[in-house]
Amino acid sequence: MKASDKHYKFINSLTGYVIFYHSLSSKLSENECKEELEKVKAQVATKNTIPVNTLYWEEIKEEEDKVKN
Repeated sequence: MKASDKHYKFINSLTGYVIFYHSLSSKLSENECKEELEKVKAQVATKNTIPVNTLYWEEIKEEEDKVKN
């Protein structure tokens, strides 16, 4: 993953588990980013046969990465 990219995790709100990771270019506008994340959210929900409204995303921050290591 490129450091200049923004990294996201998709979480199933019913279980609390992260079920997918995705990266987007930091060059995208806020609206473009949101549109892309909504598309990915729908794909992830379909692939995992769960309702789309049970999924949400969070941006992975650098601090989180450092804590894990």
